Amino acid sequence: MKTYLTGMTPTGSPHIGNFFGMMQQTIALQDEKAKRYFFVSDQHTFTSKRDPEEFRKNQRNVMIDWLALGIDIEKTVFFTQSDVRAHTELAWYLNCITPMGLLERAHAFKDKTAKGMESNVGLFTYPVLMTADILLYDVTTVPVGKDQQQHVEMARDIAQRFNHHYGETFVLPEARILEDVKTIPGLDGAKMSKSYGNTIPIFTDEETLKKKVMSIQTDSIAMGDPIDPDCTVMQFHNLFENPNYDMLVDKCKNGDVGFGDLKKELVGLIWEYFTPARERRIKLEHDETYLRECMMKGAVKANEKAEEVLGRVRDRMGLGKHISPLPILNQK
Repeated sequence: MKTYLTGMTPTGSPHIGNFFGMMQQTIALQDEKAKRYFFVSDQHTFTSKRDPEEFRKNQRNVMIDWLALGIDIEKTVFFTQSDVRAHTELAWYLNCITPMGLLERAHAFKDKTAKGMESNVGLFTYPVLMTADILLYDVTTVPVGKDQQQHVEMARDIAQRFNHHYGETFVLPEARILEDVKTIPGLDGAKMSKSYGNTIPIFTDEETLKKKVMSIQTDSIAMGDPIDPDCTVMQFHNLFENPNYDMLVDKCKNGDVGFGDLKKELVGLIWEYFTPARERRIKLEHDETYLRECMMKGAVKANEKAEEVLGRVRDRMGLGKHISPLPILNQK
């Protein structure tokens, strides 16, 4: 049986790029006959400095966001990374067999440091912790955006290296990338990313949404001039499946519509698309008991599987099982 795993780092509100690049397909996979793990990858946030209060707020919010968008805890093991201590233990063992050259080729590390992000060991070895996240659950398939494909390939390389040294231990994961999912453009036309500050958040008030959409960068053209139907604004109309899309394409080509009107119509599309999730989120935000029950249930199931795989790893390496069992949950 296939086993899927997906994680989301709690670094702020999810944006449209997150949703169409990864979240949507993750939620849709819940209808398949398979095992599914979804986790809040909170330990990954520490590759950059985080205020503890902001961290706790973001950690809670991302749980609510995913539940509101459609994660079903009866179909998916939904948990927080820091509630499963096996992640960091396995990451250390994998660090010790991972070649420096493999990590030096990581696109994410080079991109972030090139943009001025402070370099540290955690940022450099980020792919190894991500590999541990994947390998702990005998994952066969990792749904990712195209920009994350390299991380899955690196996880596969590290797993193969471990298997070569210690015998067959890990399942080799494969990336699942939907061909029709493209890199979502941000407000400036570059890839939408929190790191670049060019995002359109999913959960925001209507006025803020309007300001964001109206700030999408466009070419400076005279009234009546044609608009490129593949411009950023029209890409969003296509993404949200505007029923009037074909008509708008013709208007763009003929110069019968301006960017202002295209943006105003886009605001309505986005607002309506996420209205059901927004209403669910409001209810969840005030149900602390239910939220805690969700995460406790997921943490128990995740720990059971992670300890099983970690025990296999320790046995192959000659460590044997822990003398005394670790606490299953990080009580909060």
